[in-house]
Order: sequence, then structure tokens, then C-alpha cells
Amino acid sequence: MRHLTFLLALVLCFSCKNEQKRTNKTLEKTSIIPYDSVEISAILEDSLLNVRALEVYNGKMAVATSQGDFYTLFNDGKTFGKVSFDSISSNMDSIGNNNFRSLAIIKDSRFKNYYPLLGVTITSPTKLYKNGILKYQEAHPDAFYDSMDFWNDQEGIAIGDPTDDCISIIITRDGGESWTKLSCDDLPKAKDGEAAFAASDTNIAIVGDETWVATGGKASRILYSPNKGQTWEVFETPIIQELETTGMYSLDFYDAKNGFAIGGDYTKPNDSIGNKIRTNDGGRTWVRVGDGQSPGYRSCIQYFPNSDAKSLVAVGFKGIDISHDAGDTWKHLSDEGFYTLRFLNDSMAYAAGRGRVSKLVFR
Repeated sequence: MRHLTFLLALVLCFSCKNEQKRTNKTLEKTSIIPYDSVEISAILEDSLLNVRALEVYNGKMAVATSQGDFYTLFNDGKTFGKVSFDSISSNMDSIGNNNFRSLAIIKDSRFKNYYPLLGVTITSPTKLYKNGILKYQEAHPDAFYDSMDFWNDQEGIAIGDPTDDCISIIITRDGGESWTKLSCDDLPKAKDGEAAFAASDTNIAIVGDETWVATGGKASRILYSPNKGQTWEVFETPIIQELETTGMYSLDFYDAKNGFAIGGDYTKPNDSIGNKIRTNDGGRTWVRVGDGQSPGYRSCIQYFPNSDAKSLVAVGFKGIDISHDAGDTWKHLSDEGFYTLRFLNDSMAYAAGRGRVSKLVFR
């Protein structure tokens, strides 16, 4: 068993003025948008670190790494520590040498002083852990899970590449204790070469009971469920596709109508034709925006809270860009590269990538 090296105390509750809702883009209001600059300060640095899974929920922030570790933030908001699951369960499965690309934080009444962490590994055999305890495993040779999110503290979803003729979708209705894989009989059929990208844990967007899943590759479409994964339909998109490295890498919805997706081709990161798309009808139709202008390939897109679906930030290994007109025009803020980002409030976010996790303050 591989031992992690920190205490549960580092996941103790710390408060924020307004409890963050999972599906609500109206977080604590701190400043006036628009911003035109960003201040970046590293809070965790390690040359071996590789982070594509980051989550902020109810004032808590945690990351899961490609090395199989979980870190969470101290109450001081400046210091990270590695989570020790040894003191939670003496029969914890070893999670070392696993590659985590997805992460969730939930409440659980059985855990009094901290919030449970869930992480899912990407490659076969795919394993999903809750606080270090194995809850789901899939040994299909094509199993590869890309993203996870929760509708509430009991019901959640994780998505992955096809193992049969549909995108893999597993659902929990008991807080991550058990997971059920949906039958391809109940899902849209995947197109040839259609899969998803494990680039930033943002292939899934949730607003209320509604869910949008972004696929990519040779076909890049939206899978949509109006009822927490019980029924599904599929919508086409005009984003660049047809190659295994193209399509949507990240998706976000501000509300049930307004959404944005970004991606491109990571092997041609400066190409900016057809890599940014927007919807204002709940994902049924999409239009290309910002064609021919930076940013090119980016791995994560997020709406600024309290921005009326106008302000967006995009991050990738080529830097940070913002838009204040719903994606029509963009400003490049920094060359500092990250894979993924989440907002704490409308002027501060956490971002993670290769070698570091940082705090971003927009001004």
C-alpha cells in the first residue's frame, strides 16, 4: 500500500459568504467586470507535478494529479498539502501510479470534518475512488475516462471514450458509493472516431438537472440530457473536427441557454479557425466565433461569474486569454501555461498545469 503524507485537517471546512452552487455562475461578487489583466502567484510548485483535475466547491479547492495524489488547500488559502487517506480507512486500495484526470468534491453526512474527494483514473483498468476506497472499476481494454461532475451531493456522472458503440457514461445516485454504466441502447450511437479528451476535466457542464457532454476527435458533438442522465439526445456542432486531435476540449454553460466550447488541434496550437463556438439555445445550435484570432487551441474555458454570460477566460499550455463580448473578440493576458481553471469568486480563480498550481487574480 502506498502511503500518502498529510492529515485530514487540511480538508477542514473554511467558510465563504455565499455557498457556491455546483450549477450556478453567480458566486460571491467582489469586483467590477471587465478585467484586463491577471496577477499570477504559485501556491504549489513541483517539477514532477502534472495536474489536469481541479475542483472548487463550497469554498474548498482540491487537485488530483497524474501521479495518483490528491492535494487540498489549507485554510490560509496559500498552502497546499497532500491528502492522507490512511487515517480514513485502514483497508484503502493503493492509488499510487494512477493517472487522475477527473476530480469531484461532495458533502457526505458520515464525514463530519471534511468533504470527501472522488477521482477517476483514465486508462484501463479504469478505477474510481472515493476517499481512497475503490468504488468502481472497468477492465475493458478501451476503457478511458475523461471527466466527472455532480448534479448534487448524491447524484453524479463520469464520461469516457466508447467501449462499444456509444460514449461511456457511468452514473451514481448514492454519493459515489456505487456506479452504474448506461447501456448503449439508451445513448446516442457514437460516430467513427468520436471520443473525448481528458485535458481539463471540463467535458461536462451541468445546470440544474440539465447536462451537456462534449465529445471530440473525428466527430465532435454535444450529448444532452434534460433529466440528470435518464434520457439523452445529440446535437451537431461546427467546431473543427475530422482528426483524432481535433474538436471540443472544454465546455461551460453560464445558464441553461448560454454555453461556450473551445478546443482546436493541440498539435497545431496557434490555429484559430473553427476552434471556438457558442450557443444561446441550450446547445441545440452553435455558431463559430472569433475565427482567425487568438486564442488558438485551449484546453479549458470558463465563464466569469456575475458576467451575464459575456466574460470568459480560456487557458491552455500557450497561455491565458479573456473575452468580454461572449467570445467575439479576445485579449491575450499571459503566456504562462495551464491546463485547467476554476473560479472561487468573480475576480479570483485557481489554475493548474505542469509543475504548478496557482492563484489567479483578475484586475
